[in-house]
Amino acid sequence: MDSRLDRAELASQLRKEAPAIMASLLFCDFCELRREVEAVEEAGVAAMHLDVMDGHFVPNFTYGMTIVEAARRATDRPIDVHLMIDNPAQYVAEFRKAGADNMTIHIEAVPDPRPVLDKIRALGASAGLAINPPTPLSAIEPYLPHCDLILVMSVMPGFGGQKFDPVALEKLRTLKARTDVHALLEVDGGVAVDTIGECAEAGADLFVTGSAIFRHEDYTTAVHELRAAAVAKK
Repeated sequence: MDSRLDRAELASQLRKEAPAIMASLLFCDFCELRREVEAVEEAGVAAMHLDVMDGHFVPNFTYGMTIVEAARRATDRPIDVHLMIDNPAQYVAEFRKAGADNMTIHIEAVPDPRPVLDKIRALGASAGLAINPPTPLSAIEPYLPHCDLILVMSVMPGFGGQKFDPVALEKLRTLKARTDVHALLEVDGGVAVDTIGECAEAGADLFVTGSAIFRHEDYTTAVHELRAAAVAKK
């Protein structure tokens, strides 16, 4: 059974759950992937977030389609694939086939992301565009109408567990205030109980968090605390 969602279904589901907590599987125990996915699903996360790194665009290497496919088999929750890779156009069809519901590419990796965003949408998936902390919002402005999701990075991509950079908050506020931006706003990097409220107040809809869940002794408590902190400020 194909549990992938199309663009409209994904947007509708995530908006209903916003503020939505996404579990970054980078921090899970990959020896027990199915168990970990089922555990965070039971804990109440809205989606699974998978960080794909190629060792070129970012100074780290993680995993590819096989792990996305394994996660897809383990859950019917949305699969949010963050492509921290060079030349993503070459791979988006395979990631969609593996089970990705959303694929997010980086403006820093693709000087003209429009063709890739269009290709992702043509595959039936949701298309996201990410922006790193030092990159000004003006870099993505021409492509905003072609995004279903905008990912504001609050750390430099490549490694988990980094400290939250508040530069993301001003970007979120600016995007939220724009009447021509209809994309979901996602934040990733250092999102924890002490930072998620600020992100929600600034306008984020989706919150990627890894260590705040997987390093907590109780996933359900962790997700509840995160969502409560976001709801209090939303």
